[in-house]
Amino acid sequence: MTDKPAIDPKWGDLTVRLASGAAMAVIGVGAIIAGGIWFQMLAVFVTAVMVWELWQMIRPQAATSGMLLAAAVASILSAQVFATTASYEFLVLFLIVPIIGALALPHERLTFFIFALAIQIAGWGLVHFRIDYGFTWLLWLVLVVIVTDIFGYFAGRMLGGPKFWPKVSPKKTWSGTVAGWIAAAVVGLIFMQMTNATWHIVPISMVLSFAGQMGDIGESALKRRMKVKDSSTLIPGHGGLFDRFDALLGASLFMLALADLFNVPGVAF
Repeated sequence: MTDKPAIDPKWGDLTVRLASGAAMAVIGVGAIIAGGIWFQMLAVFVTAVMVWELWQMIRPQAATSGMLLAAAVASILSAQVFATTASYEFLVLFLIVPIIGALALPHERLTFFIFALAIQIAGWGLVHFRIDYGFTWLLWLVLVVIVTDIFGYFAGRMLGGPKFWPKVSPKKTWSGTVAGWIAAAVVGLIFMQMTNATWHIVPISMVLSFAGQMGDIGESALKRRMKVKDSSTLIPGHGGLFDRFDALLGASLFMLALADLFNVPGVAF
């Protein structure tokens, strides 16, 4: 009887990752296309779950408290995202859950406060990107994050080489990081040809790619600090929602800051 060839450990999780990734892509893209309440509900759900996962990483013994905080996030975020326009003055409400959670924790209070606040603002930002800038704009942002992850994953596994930041994320390589930037630039070029965007979209896409990678790095640093492998086990092959959407959070926060601080040329479809 002939033994089956052993699967290269570098690709052992590929099938599960592809299946889960495809399912998430269908749901996510479908919600982006539909817009309105469908995308808003998805954003509220994902944001609330990520705050729950954050709590579970820090204080898994108090699961009920984490669920109550997630419910509070859903309630507060719903009130904001269902508004027809962005209301920056009401962002102070996003301080409620980070403050309550930080006060309830015996340790890692600042960690919870910073990440819980960032998750809520990023989730709110994605909803209002869809409302204020439209489908094409949000599709560009999401595609930059997706291709950065995909090309970074395959280039890193195939090419290897020096690590990008081994103390924080030992699996990330410079080859994968640069491949992500190049892939993001290609997305920018495609949108430049297909929309009214100017050449500025290409370097902005590359910086956006880097911001997404920093979101991934930030969550990796959090997991190493908490000594956990994944934020949860909700998604086969991917861990939790926080593991899957950390880069999108980083990209959303970057674009929120960029759009508010500067008149971004070229990214107007």
